[in-house]
Amino acid sequence: MPQSAIPILKIMFENLQDKLDGAFKNLKGDGKLTDLNVATSIKEIRRALVGADVNYKIAKEFTDKVKEQALGSKNILSAVKPGEMMVKIVLDELVELMGGQSVGINTGKGTKDPGIILISGLQGSGKTTFSGKLAHFLKTKKQQRPLLVACDVYRPAAINQLTVLSEQIGVAIYKEVENKNPVSISQNAIEYARNNNHDVVIVDTAGRLAVDEEMMTEISNIKKGINPTETLFVVDSMTGQDAVNTAKAFNDRIDFDGVVLTKLDGDTRGGAALSVKYTVGKPIKFASTGETMETLDVFHPDRMANRILGMGDIVSFVEKAQEQFDEKEAKRLEKKIKKNKFDFDDFLSQLNQIRKMGDLKSLMKMIPGMSKALKDVEIDDKAFNKVEAIIYSMTPKERGNPEVLNMSRKKRIAKGCGQDIHQINMFIKQFDQMKKMMHSMSKGNMGNMMGGRKRR
Repeated sequence: MPQSAIPILKIMFENLQDKLDGAFKNLKGDGKLTDLNVATSIKEIRRALVGADVNYKIAKEFTDKVKEQALGSKNILSAVKPGEMMVKIVLDELVELMGGQSVGINTGKGTKDPGIILISGLQGSGKTTFSGKLAHFLKTKKQQRPLLVACDVYRPAAINQLTVLSEQIGVAIYKEVENKNPVSISQNAIEYARNNNHDVVIVDTAGRLAVDEEMMTEISNIKKGINPTETLFVVDSMTGQDAVNTAKAFNDRIDFDGVVLTKLDGDTRGGAALSVKYTVGKPIKFASTGETMETLDVFHPDRMANRILGMGDIVSFVEKAQEQFDEKEAKRLEKKIKKNKFDFDDFLSQLNQIRKMGDLKSLMKMIPGMSKALKDVEIDDKAFNKVEAIIYSMTPKERGNPEVLNMSRKKRIAKGCGQDIHQINMFIKQFDQMKKMMHSMSKGNMGNMMGGRKRR
């Protein structure tokens, strides 16, 4: 789970979702779609899109399509409520606006030569972090052997950052500290990959704070020099419409294959995701939602549209859970729970699996119906840090045998983690309650847990 310093992160499109809800409410109580209520809703939908930093021309074309669909449906499907009908129409058009379906990348897997992925974008857009995430993604999910290439010859910090990331994920890195020619560095890296059994090369390039001729010439020369199988443009989604304008400038020059949206867990209005495919005609391929290496998702327009309209994304939720599922570990835990031997080490292990899935509030909003319920609820992921601090302040014996925790040990633990004895007692009490509940569930005693009675 992203260990962000921000206590509560605003979920992407939250404001847009609220405004669209308002547009659909205009239809509540009406028996059918009419010219009048459709026109009122369309006006609110267009206003919501423009407020989310979607270009007015795109918002106008989008709502014109929605209006056409809505008016064409007003005399059919009488059993469907008008609000539900409008939601369905908007959902379908949102999916189409964002690309229709997910699009993969060409990593050259199965070919003789290594695949070459060129990463482009402005400075500060998240290129280097994405390069690390992509390498981790290809290594763990596609079973490939990636090589990271440091081609930002202007910022030593960029090379250092990529080096740290490569060590963190266990992926090789190619760099030439003295060479200041990114074209030759990337070409040498590809030759190195051929000779060292790497089947995909990820080239991280330099950026500037704004589009300029020098940067464009350099990225263009690199592309011509290495002939990549895939060129990706990384854009900071928090920059809104500016992100779309930058994407167009890059695409006009290097004709990239797809877009990567980063920082989707921040205060994002959604304009970039809704506008970039329309503007440049290239698909969004990945969405980056956190700082840890696991927080990279293939972009699915249909799932994102569901999230925008507050319908959740249960498919992505299940996929994230399955990625962290360890069958052997699950069987081991099942045996311990049945014997009522679940301990703090086991709890810590489960906590780490949840962390890898994403921030809690974002995860819970993937569950249908939870988005509105959690709108004003604060879920602080830093609470996990306090729990970890308590457990790590215990000795191995205490973690494996919770029953030995007497007052003397609790005081020592409180001192070690910087919390008071009341917090320690509360956590242990909650742990005991959870342990008893899991033990009862494992024995099939759900009726007793809920205060029911066994049939005689």
